[in-house]
Amino acid sequence: MKLPEINRYLDRIAPTPLVPVRLDSSGPTIWCKLEFLNPSGSTKDRIARFILGKALRRGLIAPGGTVVEASSGSTSIAMALAAAQMGLQFVAVMPENVSRERSQIIEAYGGQVVFSPASEGILGALKGAERESAERGAYLPLQFSNPDNPQAHRQQTAQEIIAQIPGGCVDAVVSGVGTGGTLVGLWQGFVDHGCEATAFAARPVHGTALGEAGAECCSFSGRIPGVADGLSAIYREFRQPGHPGTPVELDVPDDEALETARRLIRRGFPVGPSSGLNYCAALMAAARLGPEAHIVTVFADRMERYFSTELFRPNRPGG
Repeated sequence: MKLPEINRYLDRIAPTPLVPVRLDSSGPTIWCKLEFLNPSGSTKDRIARFILGKALRRGLIAPGGTVVEASSGSTSIAMALAAAQMGLQFVAVMPENVSRERSQIIEAYGGQVVFSPASEGILGALKGAERESAERGAYLPLQFSNPDNPQAHRQQTAQEIIAQIPGGCVDAVVSGVGTGGTLVGLWQGFVDHGCEATAFAARPVHGTALGEAGAECCSFSGRIPGVADGLSAIYREFRQPGHPGTPVELDVPDDEALETARRLIRRGFPVGPSSGLNYCAALMAAARLGPEAHIVTVFADRMERYFSTELFRPNRPGG
C-alpha cells in the first residue's frame, strides 16, 4: 500500500464556501464562491495543482524539474506554492511594475522571479517565459491556451458549486477574463450538469459605461490586475459567433469596480480588485435576468497582494 506523500495537502482541500452576498438591502443576492480561501489565496490554485499534477503524471515534468510561467501575479503565486508542494522548481516571469507583495510571496515559496519590461506588459512576460523555458529546458504551462486550465474548473469548481447552490442549478456565471479559464470552465461544468446557464464576461473600462453590453463606448482599463484584453486563446474560441456559450460582455467602470472591492473588504471579505469587478457585473446580470435567478461569481483572490496598489490608496487614481 502506497503511503501518502509527507507534507502534501493539495489534494485534501475542502471545497471553498459558496455564500449569498448582498451589499445593498434593496439589491439582488449574488452567490459568491470564496476562492480567496484556497491555500495560496486565489482561484489559481485550481489550475496550478491540476495542470502541474497532470504534467507530472504524463511525464512532461520530471520529479525535481523546473516550471516557468508568465503571469501578472496570482497564477505565479499559485504555481510557486504547488511547485513547493510537488518538489519542483518554479520561475515566474512578470512585468516589473507588479506590486512588490506578489514577487515577495513567490520568493517566499522558493520560486524565482524574472522581470520583463513594464512597457511590454503581459505580452513581454509571455515572450520572456518562452525564452526562459527554452534556456532552462523547463515545462511551460501556457495558461492562456492550455485546455487543462478551464478543465480544472469544469471538473472541480463547477461541481462544488452545483452541490452547494440551492436547487442544484445555476442560471448565470459572471467573471472577468484574464486567461478565460474560470468563466469558460464554470460555464462548461454547469452545462454538463444540465443547467441552461448564461455566461457574462466582466470588462473593466475607463469612464462610465453606457448603452448595451459590448458597445464601443469606453476603452478597456488596465486598473484591474489579472484581467486582460484579447490575450486569451481560451476565451477567443469561446466567444466565436455560433458557439453555444457565446458570452454577454458587460462593461464595468473601473472606479466602480475598485470601490466595490473596498466595500466588500469592509464587510469582511478580504478580496482584490477583480472581485469588485465580478460583483458589479453580477449585479448587471441580475438586472437582466431578474431577482429569482441564481447568479454565481467568484471572489478570485486576497487583498494582501494589493496593499501597495491603488486599491488601498483610493485618493490616488491610477496608483
